[in-house]
Amino acid sequence: MGQWLERNIIEPGKLPLLLALAAFVLTFVITRIITRLIRAGRGPFGNVTAGSVHVHHVVPGVILTVVGGFGAVASGGHGFGPYLSAVLFGVGAGLVLDEFALILHLDDVYWSEAGRKSVEMVVLTAALVVLLLAGFAPFGVNDLSQQELRNRAGALTGVAVNFCFALIALSKGKVRLAVFGVIVPVVALVGSLRLARPGSPWAKRFYRRRHRARAKALLRAYHHDRRWSRPARTIQDWLGGKPDRP
Repeated sequence: MGQWLERNIIEPGKLPLLLALAAFVLTFVITRIITRLIRAGRGPFGNVTAGSVHVHHVVPGVILTVVGGFGAVASGGHGFGPYLSAVLFGVGAGLVLDEFALILHLDDVYWSEAGRKSVEMVVLTAALVVLLLAGFAPFGVNDLSQQELRNRAGALTGVAVNFCFALIALSKGKVRLAVFGVIVPVVALVGSLRLARPGSPWAKRFYRRRHRARAKALLRAYHHDRRWSRPARTIQDWLGGKPDRP
C-alpha cells in the first residue's frame, strides 16, 4: 500500500488531488448532517441570514473555490501552498455542488425532488476524481517498465471505450447507469445496449418511426420504474435526506 501510494499518488504529484477529494467528500457529509439537524430543529445550528436574505452555503463555497483555485495557480506547485489550496478548493466545491440544484433551477429546491440532482452531481464528481487517483489517468509517473507502460496504455484505452459506452447510455436517458458505468465498465456496456427511455435524445432520434420499439421502450420504462423506484428513493433519502412532499 505504501509503495502504491508513493508511485501513484505522491510521485506523480497527486497528493493535492487526494486532499481535495477528502475535503470534498467530508464537507458534503458534514453539510448534509448540519442541514438535516437544522431541518429537524435540533442542535445549535441555524440558517444564516443577512437582514432578510437567507445566505445559502453555496456563497462561502464559491468564495473558497475561488481562493483555492487562484491559490493553487499562484503557488506554482511548490511548498505548502498547493496542499492548503487543495483543501480550500475541496471544501468550496463540496459546498457548491451540495447546492447544485439551486444553481441549476435558480430556486431554493434543496429539499424538493429537484434537489436530488445535487446528490447525483456530488457522487459523479467524487467518482471521476477517484478514477484519476486510481491510476486511470497515470500521467507523471517516472521510470516505468515496458510492461507497466503497456498495462497503463491498455487501461487508458479501456477507459476511453467505456466512456463512449457511458455517453451512449446517457443519451438513452439512463443517467444512473451512465454515472456508475464510468466506474464499472460492464454497467456502461449494459446501459448502452438496452432500449432507450422514452423522451431521451436517443429515442427521439432513432425511435421516431419505429412504433414497435417506442411502445416496447414505454412498457419497459414503466415496469422498471415500478420495480426500482422505491429502492432508489430509499438510497437517495439516506444520502441526501427525504425531500418535502409537494
